[in-house]
Amino acid sequence: MKIKLLLTFSLFFIMSNLSAQPKNKYGYPLSIISDISTYEVQVAADSNKALIEIKSRIPNIVLDIRYATTNNFLKKVFYKEAKAFARLPVVLALQKAQNELNKQGIGIKIYDGYRPYAVTVQFYESFPDSLYVASPWSGSRHNRGCALDMTLVNLKTGKELSMPTPYDSAVEASWANAPVKNKRALKNRELMKSVMAKYGFTVEPSEWWHYNYNGWANYPLMDIPFEVLQKQ
Repeated sequence: MKIKLLLTFSLFFIMSNLSAQPKNKYGYPLSIISDISTYEVQVAADSNKALIEIKSRIPNIVLDIRYATTNNFLKKVFYKEAKAFARLPVVLALQKAQNELNKQGIGIKIYDGYRPYAVTVQFYESFPDSLYVASPWSGSRHNRGCALDMTLVNLKTGKELSMPTPYDSAVEASWANAPVKNKRALKNRELMKSVMAKYGFTVEPSEWWHYNYNGWANYPLMDIPFEVLQKQ
């Protein structure tokens, strides 16, 4: 009983503190950068904070930006442009991973990179399951420009390599260490994990396709649309 009371009090205390914090324009107590001028000041002070269009640095990378289409788990269009951005160190590390995989006749396909915070809010309010969708109370590492949703493709055919589940499957089989009966899918998943780890990425436990850059905590949460970034 004492433990239950302590847990209840702790939860009440945490929620009270959160509710007392200033709220962003979406109603959540979380600081985000939503104006381009603040972003530009940060980049001027530290070039590593620049959000780089991935294709500009890695021309042969394949893009399949699902959230610019209705081919996604919510069947809605969230991006006006089918582009992928990430912080400069993330893109440079991804380039190294791509180069290594290319030597094996394999390439990287990107489903998503930097994601404006507004989209995370839409995701969660439509599908409030924080195991598979980042909570707007904490934000996503995609919002920091430090996460990539990806898979592998055959360089010659352009076809995706076998993986345990389709992208964005909210099932246990999509977990990064879930058992896999298909030996080819298991081999491909583990290859991607090992190569990405070599260049500073860690796979998200509940999503085989989601990779976080290990320095993500050094970057702020962002809410600047692609079309505004593109003008820089």
